[in-house]
Amino acid sequence: MGKTICVGDVMTRKFISIKPDTDLSKCAKTMIKKRVGSLVLVEKKRLRGVITERDILWALVKKSRKDLKNIKAIDIVVKKIKVIKPSSGLEEAFNKMKKFKIRRLPVLNNGEIVGILTMNDALRFMPTLFESIGELVGIREETDKLKRRNASLKSSSLKQNYCEECGNFDFLTKVDGRFLCEGCRDMM
Repeated sequence: MGKTICVGDVMTRKFISIKPDTDLSKCAKTMIKKRVGSLVLVEKKRLRGVITERDILWALVKKSRKDLKNIKAIDIVVKKIKVIKPSSGLEEAFNKMKKFKIRRLPVLNNGEIVGILTMNDALRFMPTLFESIGELVGIREETDKLKRRNASLKSSSLKQNYCEECGNFDFLTKVDGRFLCEGCRDMM
C-alpha cells in the first residue's frame, strides 16, 4: 500500500453531540435512542469531552438513579481529552488508542471538532490491526486477573475462595501448586 490511510478518510463525521450541561439521564436516553456508545460534548464547535456508557454506569453505581438528573455530563468526563488531527495516519491513531487504552478519539481541525474515530472505524479500513487489539484485550484481562488475585490475597478470609486463573469466587482445588475453580481445572 503506497498511501497511508488518514484519520479524516475513515472517521465518523456524523457523530452525536450534546451540550456539556446535559443531565446524565438524558445522555443515557440519547445513547439508547441513537444506538451509540458515546456522545461528544460540544460547545460553540469546541470539544469539551466525550461521555461513554461506562461513564454513566460509573455514575449510576456511585449515585442513585434519581440523582442522574442532577449530574451534568461535563461533571464526569475526563478533563484531559486525547485527540488527533484528520491528517494523521490511521496507524498513529491506533497506537494512540492503544497507549491510552481508549476506544474513541475526537478528531480536531484548527481547534474545532470535525469527527470522531472509533476502534470500529479503524478496523474497517485496517483489519490487520485486529491482532493488536486482541493483544491489548488479552493484556487488559490478565491485568484484571492479577488485580483480583492480589485483592483476594489481601483479605485472608477469602484467600482460598478465589480462582488464581480466572479470579472468580468458587470452590477450589489445588492443581500444580495453584488453587483453581472447577472450570479452570477442567480446561487444563
